[in-house]
Amino acid sequence: QVQLVESGGGLVQPGGSLRLSCAASGFIFRNYAMSWYRQAPGKERELVATIGIPGSTNYADSVKGRFTISRDNGKNTLYLQMNTLKSEDTAVYYCYAKRGTTYWGQGTQVTVSS
Repeated sequence: QVQLVESGGGLVQPGGSLRLSCAASGFIFRNYAMSWYRQAPGKERELVATIGIPGSTNYADSVKGRFTISRDNGKNTLYLQMNTLKSEDTAVYYCYAKRGTTYWGQGTQVTVSS
């Protein structure tokens, strides 16, 4: 059974940091490109960052220089380090796996507010 389980979300003040994790199981994690998406209230889901199989990364312009995506293939885990958080980063963050077949996690809420 395929599972992507996100964790690490929560409430943080503007300027703060959070680290999201996504634990994967049920598929060969190292063979999949992995991404983080987010969806804010009333908005469409958007791509935040992607990490390829060899580890190449891409980021949305809105998070470049603040967020870092990484993966640990030995632990089947995807990460998103988020620094200098802004109120506009408030959203549900989703883990996404792709190799022909695609899988989604259930999401974790990130709220940036004073």
